[in-house]
Amino acid sequence: MSAPRSLRDAAWLTSGPTARVLGLLNTDGEEARVVGGAVRNALFGLPVGEIDIATTALPEDVMRRAKLAHIKAVPTGIDHGTVTLVIEGQPFEVTTLREDVETFGRKATVAFGRDWKRDALRRDFTINGLSVTPDGVVHDDVGGLADIAARRVRFIGEPAQRIAEDYLRILRFFRIHAAYGEGPPDRAGYIACIAGREGLAGLSAERIRMEMLKLMVAKGAAPALVAMDDAGLLLRLTAGVVYHGAFANMIAAERELGVEPNAILRLGALAVAVTEDAKRLSQRWRLSNAETKRLDSMGHRWWRATGMDEATAQRRLYRLGADRYRDRMMLAWARAGSDFSSSQWRELATLPDRWTSPVFPLKAADFISRGIAEGPALGHVLTLAEDAWLAMQFPLDAAALKAIADDTVARFTRDHRL
Repeated sequence: MSAPRSLRDAAWLTSGPTARVLGLLNTDGEEARVVGGAVRNALFGLPVGEIDIATTALPEDVMRRAKLAHIKAVPTGIDHGTVTLVIEGQPFEVTTLREDVETFGRKATVAFGRDWKRDALRRDFTINGLSVTPDGVVHDDVGGLADIAARRVRFIGEPAQRIAEDYLRILRFFRIHAAYGEGPPDRAGYIACIAGREGLAGLSAERIRMEMLKLMVAKGAAPALVAMDDAGLLLRLTAGVVYHGAFANMIAAERELGVEPNAILRLGALAVAVTEDAKRLSQRWRLSNAETKRLDSMGHRWWRATGMDEATAQRRLYRLGADRYRDRMMLAWARAGSDFSSSQWRELATLPDRWTSPVFPLKAADFISRGIAEGPALGHVLTLAEDAWLAMQFPLDAAALKAIADDTVARFTRDHRL
């Protein structure tokens, strides 16, 4: 593969809101270019998401120009040179060129500049250090085009220095490699990540979560996670056993079912065997309440799905609901080992697509009319009746329901007389 040096045919660049922002900033002796991930993705032939723009114009000038053009401008990080412009509902982060004056981790002292090369040299990886002018010409001061052609992720400059500036770059190295790289990780970068791994302890849980959940769904996630484990990084992040075989199986199961990759489902396969694992990961990565509950549910007796027949699966689906049932079945399927290819797992996982749980047809009135008073006793009787209804595999005919109600009341009355 050879990376193109021109994006002049890219519609997202040459027309619409992006062209309008660039036109606004490329006047009166100032220059603006699209930088970073948008350029990288376009050169890889991938969808372009967020579009970041760098400019020689100072932040105050960017704000002034936007006001004159009736464009919404938000000073999202004006002290660091960043202004967000919003055009047709699309946000653009516009950042004034910078250069390091003094570097000490994430708190580096920077000054605004006008040198595009020095600005590029501040970035993390070569494939993220490219810029493109409004005419579509790609500018490369860091060797990013060659690395795109080779599908190689390399740090700009000395890897150890880049990592010391921000230890999150260790995780970004593996995440970006998983998304864009091929083959083993760049050796120099890999060795520097191992040497700098103690720095992971200083990262916030929120930043770890952000990077790791993105890594989970990258196309090369499985080998990247193995490389991280070999480097002694995963144990520091999860503080528990990881299951690479189950992770690979989860990816295979997603593909077989034709569903989108899901970060939490894959995290469960990788690192959750019991509910305690879910709680630990939630604390270490500051997962959201919804993510925590989902992992916790996945870890709750998932192994009971092994050898389950469809009648039992229907009862489990009724109890859990479609989402929790599917998650637990997927985790059990991923942990099936040599039995992974069994067609039974696909049948269990797709049960919610083929069968809808009926609604329990008996109501409180059915038992009040049989002499059960309102209160705790009524709730208990309803639970007993529902259990009996499930055991009989969801009958809906009147005779069966009458028998369940009568038998439940009789059993409850007998038990409470003893």
